[in-house]
Formats: sequence, C-alpha cells, structure tokens
Amino acid sequence: MTAIHLKAPCKVNYRLDVLRRRPDGYHDLRMIMQRVDLCDDITLALSDKAGVRVACGSAGVPDGPGNIAWSAADILLQRSGGRVGIDIAIDKKIPVAAGLGGGSSDAATVLMGVNELLGIGLSDRDLMNIGVTLGADVPFFIFKKTALAEGIGELLTPLDAVPPAWLVLINPRVPVSTAWVYQNLQLTNRDTVSKIPLFFRSVRDLCTVLANDLESVTIGRYPVIREIKERLLRDGALGALMSGSGPTVFGIFESEDAARACAETIAAECDWFSIAVQTV
Repeated sequence: MTAIHLKAPCKVNYRLDVLRRRPDGYHDLRMIMQRVDLCDDITLALSDKAGVRVACGSAGVPDGPGNIAWSAADILLQRSGGRVGIDIAIDKKIPVAAGLGGGSSDAATVLMGVNELLGIGLSDRDLMNIGVTLGADVPFFIFKKTALAEGIGELLTPLDAVPPAWLVLINPRVPVSTAWVYQNLQLTNRDTVSKIPLFFRSVRDLCTVLANDLESVTIGRYPVIREIKERLLRDGALGALMSGSGPTVFGIFESEDAARACAETIAAECDWFSIAVQTV
C-alpha cells in the first residue's frame, strides 16, 4: 500500500463547562463531544523524497510545518526511522477556526493513517497520547466514540446511550480564535457543577443538557451568533447552541427532512455556510 484516502469528521459540543484555570495555563473542562459526518478528505501517499509535505490550498490553513497535520505525520515518520517521505493532500470541507475541531480531526486522521501506511503498529491509546501533545481535541477523534471529555479534553468516557440526531450547522463565515475566547472568559469559581446524565432516551432529552460557557464571550464580539440561534429555533430546531469557541452554531432536529429543509432555506436566504449533517 503506497497511498490511503481517509475522511476526517468534525465535532460539536453538546455541553462545554469550563471548570477552572490550571497552573499550566490550560483550563479543566467537562464536555459532551459528538462527531458528525461533515468531513475533510485526506490523502496520504508514500514518497521517495524524504520528509513530510502538506498541500491544502484553503484560506487560513498553512501548508508545511505550520499545519498540525504536518506535525502529526512528522512525529510518526521520525518514530519509524524516517526512511521514506509522506505527501499529505487535504481537501477542506470543514470551516476553519469554526469551533468544529477540523484541524484536530485532520491531525488525528493523519496519525491513524500514517500508523497504518507505515505499519508502525501503535495502539489507539498510543496515538491518543501522541495526539494530546498536538491539541486537546485530537485524542477524541482517535477515540471514535461519542464521549464525556474531561481534563483539557483528553480524559474520555464513552457515552453509548446518546441517540442519533440530525443537525444543521450554520457558520457566519468569520474566524474565531480559541485562544482569544479563553483569554476573555470571565471565569467564576465553581464549588459544584450540575450532574450530566449519561443516558438519553430521545433527542428531546439531549436538548436539555445543551450549554456552553464560551458562548457568551463569542456572542459579545459576534452578535450574529445570537441571530443564528434564534433563526434555527424559529425554523424548527428543538435546541440550538454554539459549538466549541464558535462561531458555528448547530440546531438539533428530529428528522432528516426537517434538518435539510432548514439548511436549504437558510443557505438560500443568508450568506452563511449552512449544511444538514448526521451524527456518527
């Protein structure tokens, strides 16, 4: 095998609680993370030319060493002895700097793909330990399950009783820096946090846990997020929430038809990225 073609799915956060600031500058979090079927397409190919090369061609995404996918491949290439080269082509479908984890998913997918392509034989746990050094969300995409994520996001517990759902993702086409959001978060001390149920009987049950501590920060700078939430609810969403640090907002729907109708209407009427997706 000299080449491999892979899908890198994005994620939404059904829940994002910021619990406390850590001495290392990160924050302890508690999240419910869910993959959805909007994916970047990634091709990995072995090359006789040594080293790693990344070609993406998407605005806001660097080629070369500035790309997290380059770093992921380089780590495994060095571990394998570096006797070959790897060419990475990324066809971006996931909006950039959108709160959807696209870069982290690309890195996770490259770690898994290079491990297979070079026959290195690392376990998913090994790859997750490498992934967390690249980004806090990377282990989740290697975990490949809906999860309760704690710590900085690397402590993962599978959630098997989360119902499948159709979502509409709306992005107003403005990039948001995760670092900026956390720098501007006014964190209050929490002695206790509300319990999160680990079992959901229906999509309506799932909507009862929707919350994101980062939302108020991002809305303060980008009020369009509030407009998008209101629009999704008006168009039939059972619940709506900003994902991650934003600015993407998702609405949860009970049926594929309702989700697709909403996404198509918003795409026709607004200059926003709008797509219906299914959880995976």
